[in-house]
Amino acid sequence: MKAIKTAATALCLALAGMGLATPAFAWPDKSVNVIVPFPAGGATDTIARAVSNHLGTQFKQTFVVENKAGATGSIGAAQVARAPADGYTLLVSSLAPFVVAPHLMKGLPYDPLKDFSYLTIAVQTPNVLVVNPHLAPKVNNLQDVVAMLKARPGQVSFATSGAGSSDHLTAELFWQKSGTKGLHVPYKGGAPAITDLLGGQVDMSFQNVNSVFQHIKAGKLKAIAVTGTRRSPVLPDVPTTAEAGIQGVEVYSWQGIAAPKNLPADVKAQLHGGLMKALRDPALTKQFTDVGLEVVANSPEEFTQFQAKEYARWKQVIETGGITAN
Repeated sequence: MKAIKTAATALCLALAGMGLATPAFAWPDKSVNVIVPFPAGGATDTIARAVSNHLGTQFKQTFVVENKAGATGSIGAAQVARAPADGYTLLVSSLAPFVVAPHLMKGLPYDPLKDFSYLTIAVQTPNVLVVNPHLAPKVNNLQDVVAMLKARPGQVSFATSGAGSSDHLTAELFWQKSGTKGLHVPYKGGAPAITDLLGGQVDMSFQNVNSVFQHIKAGKLKAIAVTGTRRSPVLPDVPTTAEAGIQGVEVYSWQGIAAPKNLPADVKAQLHGGLMKALRDPALTKQFTDVGLEVVANSPEEFTQFQAKEYARWKQVIETGGITAN
């Protein structure tokens, strides 16, 4: 009997050494929490749920999306930064907690340059400058917008989804590059901002293409320029800001996927592989590209380098504009 036990032990050790140990210890062997630091129903939430469903099918485990909104996304991001680095807690977020919140909020409980394992940027989209229906007949191009701002400095209203949001920072950057100044009107989210824009309560706004694409197509909002390095595939007749005469306003809103720092290399490789499979599946990506989102699906190294550049860029814009989170 002792000889049998000894042989069994030796066999287990041999299998473990060959990487053939029991799969009960392989990742994932339980459900994975996917934190979205914004309310349900928005672009980030939609992307997170679509990708999580695909990962769940691939890995035969449940990827549970949990919305932890508040404080420019920093509440949910802080939860992930504090979580164990075991692959069972992920963060799907827009740029806000990664590159904006650190420059707006004092005492942030995490350092985005050090506290995350960056996996991939899932999608990106340029912003588009749109004007309300009442202004549409008078504003035909970006030069008309600049002329209006210079004629009425600080009076032309720009709706945004909140202080420090992508649309707010894009407006600030545009004012800095064009030598103008508008009136910032922050809302608690993109939906109410767009509602008031449609109703003519505010003059214009830089919104994510996917958020206002249908309103533009329906003729309810007029698109003036997009902030991409090239024209949007869903708005091919709308020039870029550079084409329209204002340089340096290339801005993309993006959604990235990260985990706590020090994620084990094997888990990181599995996760990234699964994400690439999901983001390259035409059945999944069509729902993104149809509304103007562009699939990125880059490497952890590329995301890490991009995050550092975005961090420095928005720090300068925020400091130059004297922007606060209030």
